[in-house]
Amino acid sequence: MKQSWTTGLSFGLTSGIITTLGLMVGLYSGTHSRLAVIGGILTIAIADAFSDALGIHISEESQKGQRHKAVWEATVATFFSKFLFALTFVVPVLLLELKTAIYIGVVWGLVALGGLNYFIAKIRNKNPWMVVGEHLLIAILVVIVTYFAGIWIGAVFG
Repeated sequence: MKQSWTTGLSFGLTSGIITTLGLMVGLYSGTHSRLAVIGGILTIAIADAFSDALGIHISEESQKGQRHKAVWEATVATFFSKFLFALTFVVPVLLLELKTAIYIGVVWGLVALGGLNYFIAKIRNKNPWMVVGEHLLIAILVVIVTYFAGIWIGAVFG
């Protein structure tokens, strides 16, 4: 796979997983509202996908010698990978009890992030368990912090 596509896909998927998990868990713990969680996921899927795609676009343009086509490949890959993957988190929220959907979303996100990082580590000839472990630890930290932030926000502003 071309480096520009790999850059966009890996960034978009990672951002889509971490951002959506944090948002879902925080909104759930603060509101226990299916509407808030679905609205948050859809908002992230749209607004943050555009934001991340523009961020990658500008980052790629800032690299000397970067081809125009490669910049746009990374931009498109970032947008669609984040947008489409974020939408996958809506499915359990629509079909299941909200608490169960949140648990399933967290497991789904961690499995997907682990799989992505395993694949990347193998390509780079790195120890996959160190790469996967490091990134899953960060993702779990995000889930924990946003859970308690949601509780705090709900208590203070709810």
